Amino acid sequence: MTAPRFLRAFDLPRRSFLNLLGLTLSAVAAKRLRAQAADLKPPLGDGKLRIIAFGAHPDDCEFSVGGTAAKWAAQGHHVKFVSCTNGDIGHWRMAGGPLARRRAAEVRRCAEILGNHVEVLDIHDGELMVTMDNRRQICRLIREWRADVVLSHRPNDYHPDHRYVGVLVMDAAFMVTVPHFCPDTPHLTKNPVFLFTDDEFRRPNPFTPDVAVGIDDVIEKKIAAIEALESQFYEGGCGGGPHLVPDPKDPAAVAARKKRVRDEFLGYPYYSPSETAQRFRPALVRYYGKDRAETIRYAEAFEVCEYGRKPEEGELKRLFPFFAT
Repeated sequence: MTAPRFLRAFDLPRRSFLNLLGLTLSAVAAKRLRAQAADLKPPLGDGKLRIIAFGAHPDDCEFSVGGTAAKWAAQGHHVKFVSCTNGDIGHWRMAGGPLARRRAAEVRRCAEILGNHVEVLDIHDGELMVTMDNRRQICRLIREWRADVVLSHRPNDYHPDHRYVGVLVMDAAFMVTVPHFCPDTPHLTKNPVFLFTDDEFRRPNPFTPDVAVGIDDVIEKKIAAIEALESQFYEGGCGGGPHLVPDPKDPAAVAARKKRVRDEFLGYPYYSPSETAQRFRPALVRYYGKDRAETIRYAEAFEVCEYGRKPEEGELKRLFPFFAT
């Protein structure tokens, strides 16, 4: 079979052209992978903590752990947020690839604000399942990050994607140390501390805080990240509608909408950082002392998952190095 005309124009036989193409694509792929590695793998052995948080959608980590992440990052620790789906149905108007790209851009903007690294997995929103492939992927991500701390949703939650993130992370909590599970990625010799983020659900068991972190000093960063998630908060996500979005040429209406988003976030029933501080004041007292705890207005809280390493309070203070007076 003769070579196609465009190959003859370069005086290349088919096999030579395919070899050249393969080398070129390999070089491009290698360059891309090197760039990703530079972004996703900060240096080991620098004495800093390594934290990885898993959320179901491109907004969950920012919403549940954004303040604590900003505090870790400000101290030079290495934080990575992983969105386990691409969020491609999480809007009332947009969907598919355009929405997935938009939401990925939003969490990258949040990462610039909070100081974390970010990765969005290419799994359709609403379709995350507990599969062996997904368990392996979560396990590899934890190993590659060499995590000291792993955070996720709990497995009892209103959204199936949230629940299955919790299950997948729990299923990885021991397997990350098993040498012959995912042997292509070096196993961890020390199990991380696995923690759940706060939620409101009481059955089969309610969230019980093992540590609470005051985030008053970074609340403006967390609010700025929430504002950067425009598709979800300014426009209302899948439960929103055009009635929420003012005319962009009306600056007063735009400002009013932004103020409403901020006020709703700070007063959101159960999930607002102010309500978290009120509900979990005893946990704040445990770590900050009564006098200081009483002054904390905003907080995030975390529960230890029993399947990872079981830390004593002293180790939790080392992993959350924010409590010194």
